[in-house]
Amino acid sequence: MKLVSWNVNGIRACVNKGFLDSFNALDADIFAIQESKMQKDQLILETPGYHQYWNYAKKKGYSGTAVFTKQEPKSVTLGIGMEEHDQEGRVITLDMGDYYFVCVYVPNSQNELQRLDYRMKWEDDFRAYLVGLKEKKPVIICGDLNVAHKEIDLKNPASNHRNAGFTDEERGKMSELLDAGFVDSFREKYPDMTDIYSWWSYRFNSRERNAGWRIDYFLVSDDVRDKITDAKIHNEVYGSDHCPVELDIEL
Repeated sequence: MKLVSWNVNGIRACVNKGFLDSFNALDADIFAIQESKMQKDQLILETPGYHQYWNYAKKKGYSGTAVFTKQEPKSVTLGIGMEEHDQEGRVITLDMGDYYFVCVYVPNSQNELQRLDYRMKWEDDFRAYLVGLKEKKPVIICGDLNVAHKEIDLKNPASNHRNAGFTDEERGKMSELLDAGFVDSFREKYPDMTDIYSWWSYRFNSRERNAGWRIDYFLVSDDVRDKITDAKIHNEVYGSDHCPVELDIEL
């Protein structure tokens, strides 16, 4: 089974940069996107053979997630059931029968960490939500988690310490999530691989210099870690400041 996740940084803009060509070429069983930045009916995306599920933010042009799946899920849940967190279209959960598939766009702590306190509350509540799912059956989580977990996961750790996405607090919450029974699929397969990233700033020719961060993930509950066959980062794919990430798993 091939699963793909991509922060498209605006699906309407990404469509104009070849999104559907990449979507069709990757040919995933499930394809998740984050930061769709659109409202209902602002774009009709033709994806024959896929069921589409969208979660829109109340604020226009902001956040938002979507999942495209060849297999129809048993049920679909938008959000995590907490009003304070469910206004920004950040989570979609598909009950696929044998497992849960969760697409998430984690809140950014923003400049000067003005949203860090909210981010900490989000992390605790989202982790509790995932643990609740895990008690029922295996869980696969994908998306932009807005954190580089270890120094190996970004090009310039020293100069970015205390910047949003690489604070001790955010990295600590990522550790707490993994300690709660989840596995970072890429590091499971490639624990020591360096210079592999999924996001690059649009500034300073960062992508050309590969001065990036790995902040897009596939996590799996530890009861299926032995089912992972590969994890890939498609840094050859353009169209966003992020690139797609992939999980190959036999469930």
